[in-house]
Parts: sequence; structure tokens; C-alpha cells
Amino acid sequence: MLMFKVLHIIILIFVCVISGNELEFCEVFDEYAENSKKCSIRNNFTQKRYILYDVNPPEGFNLRRDVYIRLAVFLKRLIEKDEKYQWQLVLPPWGNLYHWQYPNTEFQEYLFWENFFDITSLQQYIPVIEMYKFMEEYSSGSKEIQLDCVYILQNDDEMFKTGKFEDKNEVTNCTRDSLQYYKSKRHIYTSPFWGYHNITTRNIKCLKFHGTASNLYQNLKPIQYRSIMFDHMEIALHDEYGSKEYWKARRSMRYNSELYNIAKNYRKTFLNSTDENDNTDRPADWTKEKSRRNARGGPYLSVHLRRRDFIIGRKESIPTIKNAASQLRQKMDKLGLTVLFVATDGEQHEFEELKSYLPQYKVLKFVPSDYVINKFKDGGIAIIDQIICSYARYFIGTYESTFTYRIQEEREIVGFLPETTFNNLCKTDKKCPRNGQWQIVW
Repeated sequence: MLMFKVLHIIILIFVCVISGNELEFCEVFDEYAENSKKCSIRNNFTQKRYILYDVNPPEGFNLRRDVYIRLAVFLKRLIEKDEKYQWQLVLPPWGNLYHWQYPNTEFQEYLFWENFFDITSLQQYIPVIEMYKFMEEYSSGSKEIQLDCVYILQNDDEMFKTGKFEDKNEVTNCTRDSLQYYKSKRHIYTSPFWGYHNITTRNIKCLKFHGTASNLYQNLKPIQYRSIMFDHMEIALHDEYGSKEYWKARRSMRYNSELYNIAKNYRKTFLNSTDENDNTDRPADWTKEKSRRNARGGPYLSVHLRRRDFIIGRKESIPTIKNAASQLRQKMDKLGLTVLFVATDGEQHEFEELKSYLPQYKVLKFVPSDYVINKFKDGGIAIIDQIICSYARYFIGTYESTFTYRIQEEREIVGFLPETTFNNLCKTDKKCPRNGQWQIVW
């Protein structure tokens, strides 16, 4: 009996020691480091593994949403093949982006995903965790968080010169360009790490990478690394773009419910549009959605009129304001619609110019209240625009714009006919490039 009690006490002490150390940071420099064996043993006491990521700073809001889907499908497949570990995707906070320049908008850094998206909905597809919750879990009370390994993805320039593309995942020397955003002090790297000064790493590796996200499985090394970050994740391609799995991940990206409510109120007040009348009701749970093509949409035409950088960078496909107005007039007359909703990054004088060419129509754009500006910032305002465009009877977008792509995806999910969705403004009536029609797969 005494021996049993002693054994019981030893077991309790062992469990307490392990539990207390579960969230300790275990420094891993590389697979040949002296302490890698010790880390392997310690990491096996906890099954939680965290994947973090970032993208090239100039990339916009809607491209970043696409990168999330690449990671979501990547993690879904990883979980299916590796049940030993509890994999979680850490959602990178949003910061000041190029298009986030709404007048009088205050501080726009460290914005969490819950500001824009329904986290519970995302978690119905894969385990995701906000950055602040990751920091709470991972730090174990420490002020500093040291990531086990950071991979910086970089293109293979030689492939682009020769045009011969093949899968590549090769550790290479980090160039000055690769490390331009990182600062090293005593072999500890800081910055950028989404603007957090208390996140560091001792272990940065540069990868010459070409291929789909699944090719990064080999870099995870969960026995050694508990936290792995991939920088420039936009370089990794989709594994299943346009597939059923892609659309599951995309459907899980429901917006913050308050943003839907703001858009719904605007539609009802200014556009005579309700879900009941427009046949656009959706189940609260995205997993309950079913295939359909009978959405009617509100009695208005919506357009995404991209201006700003596209006027220069895409000048071969971007019409003048006058030409855009002419195309919109023709389509509205053909459809018998008299109300136009405009989502645009253009200046106010450009919007006024568009209205001047369409005096016989009601031309509107969403004007956010101070409350919306302060709470949801530019990202939320953009989402409200996208929701309103997504429920129109007919939509016309801008060629090669990811903002347009997200609206087209949303309309596919809601259940519109493709011919009401996959349309673009043209440079002229005779020169009109077309995007591919990536229709939903159920």
C-alpha cells in the first residue's frame, strides 16, 4: 500500500512538471543543434503546433484573403494526414494597407480577424486562433515570444528567366532583400512580425520555393518546431483552386454579422432590396448551404469601378469615367433598372463625374457613419461595399481586380446565375478582356 502511494505521488509530480513546462519555449536553431534532441523530447509533451504566416507588405486586403484560403486547405489536408498533433493556424492581424486611406480613419494596425470575419464560422473548417490568443497560450506569462523557425519564401529568378517552371523547395542563403524587414541583434531577429516588438526568432531560413502549399509539409518538422512561420506566403500556390475543398474554405469566410446587418439595412433603406423579396436568404451556418441558381437580387445594378493604381498599372483595360458611364447606361436600359450602386476607390470628383453622365438614374455609394469608420475601418467599409454588390440583380466588375473576384465568389455562393456575375467594364466597347469564370463547386 505504501509503495502504491509513493508511486502515485511520483506520477503526480511528473504530470505537474510536464504541465508546467507545456508552454515553455524550447530554443531550436536547426536540426543539428546540440539541444535539438532535448527539444524533441520536450515538444512531445504537448501536441499543439502553430503555423503562422505573413505576405509581402504591399499586397492588398483581398489578395490576403486568397492567401488565407491557400493556408486553410493546406492545414485541412495536414490535419487529415497527421492526427498526432493539434495543428492551429494563427491569423495574422491586419495593418495599414495601401488602399486603407479613408479620410478621418484612425489607427489601423493590430486589427484582428474578428473585426471583419466570423471566427466561429472559420473554425468550422479548420482550427484558427487570433494572434492575441496565440500570444497568451504560447508565452506562458513571458513578455517575449520566440518563434521556433521562420521560413522566408522567395522566387527562383532563374525559372522566370528560362520559363522552365518546376517544383522547388531549397534552403538557400538569405539575401539582403530577403532580410530587408528583419533586424538582427546578437543572433536574435526582430521585426516585422506584424508590428509586434516582443516577437522574435533565432532561426530564419530562406527557401527558394516554387509549387503548391502542400510542398511545405516537409518544412514543418513538428518534432523540433512547435511554432513555424512562413513569410511571403503569397508565393506558394493553391493546391486545389476552384475545387470543392477550395469552395468549402471560401464559404467558411463569413463576415462579421454586424457588417451583414449594416449592408442589409442600407439595401432596405436605399435600394428597395430585402432577402425575402430578392430570394437571397442564406442559412446562418455555411455548412447548411446548398447548391442553387435562383437568387434574383435587388432591383439595382452594382459596379466595382476600380481607379487609383489601376489607371496606370492596368491602363489597357480601364475605361475613362465617361466610357464607363456609357457601358453602365446601356446595360441598365437593357435590364430595365434605374438604380446604380457604385463601389469605388476613386476620388469623390470621379464619382460626381460618373453621376453627371447618368442624370436619369439614381446613382449611389455607401457613405459610412462615424461609428462604422471608427469600429470597422477601411477593411469593414470595403466588405460592406462587397456585400451590397453581391446582392444586386446584376454585377459588373473590374478586370483582374481581387476586389471584384471576392464579389463574384460571394454571388456564386448566394446562388446567382453566372451571366449576372462574371461581367467587366471594358476599355472600349470593342476591346473587352474577360476574366475566367470560376464557378462554385458543391
